Amino acid sequence: MIQVIFQIPDVDSVKAKRQIVRSVKDKLQRRFHLSVAEVDLQDSLSFAQVGGALVSNSKAFGESVLQKAFAMIENEVPVRIQDVSIYSEEF
Repeated sequence: MIQVIFQIPDVDSVKAKRQIVRSVKDKLQRRFHLSVAEVDLQDSLSFAQVGGALVSNSKAFGESVLQKAFAMIENEVPVRIQDVSIYSEEF
Protein backbone atom coordinates (compact mmCIF):
# COMPACT_ATOMS: atom_id res chain seq x y z
CA MET A 1 0.00 0.00 0.00
CA ILE A 2 1.07 3.56 -0.57
CA GLN A 3 -0.27 6.68 1.06
CA VAL A 4 0.74 10.16 -0.08
CA ILE A 5 -0.17 13.52 1.44
CA PHE A 6 0.53 16.42 -0.85
CA GLN A 7 -0.04 20.15 -1.02
CA ILE A 8 -1.58 21.60 -4.14
CA PRO A 9 -0.22 25.13 -4.63
CA ASP A 10 -2.22 27.91 -6.28
CA VAL A 11 -5.61 26.18 -6.02
CA ASP A 12 -8.53 28.54 -5.57
CA SER A 13 -11.52 26.23 -5.98
CA VAL A 14 -12.72 22.76 -5.10
CA LYS A 15 -13.11 22.07 -8.81
CA ALA A 16 -9.41 22.78 -9.45
CA LYS A 17 -8.37 20.55 -6.55
CA ARG A 18 -10.65 17.76 -7.73
CA GLN A 19 -9.16 17.97 -11.23
CA ILE A 20 -5.61 17.54 -9.94
CA VAL A 21 -6.52 14.71 -7.57
CA ARG A 22 -8.44 12.92 -10.32
CA SER A 23 -5.44 13.29 -12.63
CA VAL A 24 -3.14 11.71 -10.01
CA LYS A 25 -5.58 8.86 -9.41
CA ASP A 26 -6.05 8.20 -13.14
CA LYS A 27 -2.30 8.13 -13.81
CA LEU A 28 -1.69 5.70 -10.94
CA GLN A 29 -4.50 3.43 -12.11
CA ARG A 30 -3.46 3.46 -15.77
CA ARG A 31 0.30 3.18 -15.45
CA PHE A 32 0.69 1.00 -12.37
CA HIS A 33 -2.67 -0.81 -12.12
CA LEU A 34 -3.18 0.36 -8.55
CA SER A 35 -6.50 0.63 -6.78
CA VAL A 36 -6.54 4.32 -5.80
CA ALA A 37 -8.77 6.62 -3.76
CA GLU A 38 -8.67 10.00 -2.06
CA VAL A 39 -8.70 8.77 1.53
CA ASP A 40 -8.63 11.94 3.65
CA LEU A 41 -8.38 15.74 3.64
CA GLN A 42 -11.39 16.13 1.35
CA ASP A 43 -12.38 19.26 3.30
CA SER A 44 -9.02 20.93 2.72
CA LEU A 45 -8.67 23.09 -0.36
CA SER A 46 -4.89 22.95 -0.59
CA PHE A 47 -4.05 19.45 0.70
CA ALA A 48 -4.99 15.95 -0.46
CA GLN A 49 -4.31 12.44 0.80
CA VAL A 50 -4.33 9.63 -1.74
CA GLY A 51 -3.98 5.94 -1.00
CA GLY A 52 -3.22 3.11 -3.38
CA ALA A 53 -3.03 -0.66 -3.12
CA LEU A 54 -1.47 -3.39 -5.19
CA VAL A 55 -1.58 -7.17 -4.81
CA SER A 56 1.34 -9.17 -6.13
CA ASN A 57 2.90 -12.59 -5.68
CA SER A 58 6.30 -10.92 -5.11
CA LYS A 59 7.03 -8.49 -2.29
CA ALA A 60 10.02 -7.05 -4.15
CA PHE A 61 7.98 -6.47 -7.31
CA GLY A 62 5.16 -4.82 -5.37
CA GLU A 63 7.50 -2.48 -3.54
CA SER A 64 9.28 -1.52 -6.77
CA VAL A 65 5.95 -0.67 -8.44
CA LEU A 66 4.97 1.49 -5.44
CA GLN A 67 8.35 3.27 -5.52
CA LYS A 68 7.88 3.99 -9.23
CA ALA A 69 4.36 5.26 -8.54
CA PHE A 70 5.72 7.65 -5.90
CA ALA A 71 8.47 8.82 -8.28
CA MET A 72 5.82 9.55 -10.92
CA ILE A 73 3.84 11.72 -8.48
CA GLU A 74 7.01 13.49 -7.37
CA ASN A 75 8.28 14.19 -10.90
CA GLU A 76 5.18 14.66 -13.06
CA VAL A 77 2.51 16.23 -10.87
CA PRO A 78 2.70 19.90 -9.82
CA VAL A 79 2.31 19.24 -6.08
CA ARG A 80 4.49 19.45 -2.97
CA ILE A 81 4.85 16.10 -1.22
CA GLN A 82 4.27 16.44 2.53
CA ASP A 83 4.40 12.78 3.58
CA VAL A 84 4.61 9.37 1.98
CA SER A 85 4.38 5.89 3.46
CA ILE A 86 4.81 2.60 1.67
CA TYR A 87 3.76 -0.53 3.48
CA SER A 88 3.99 -4.08 2.28
CA GLU A 89 3.01 -7.33 3.88
CA GLU A 90 3.70 -10.92 3.01
CA PHE A 91 1.31 -13.80 3.72
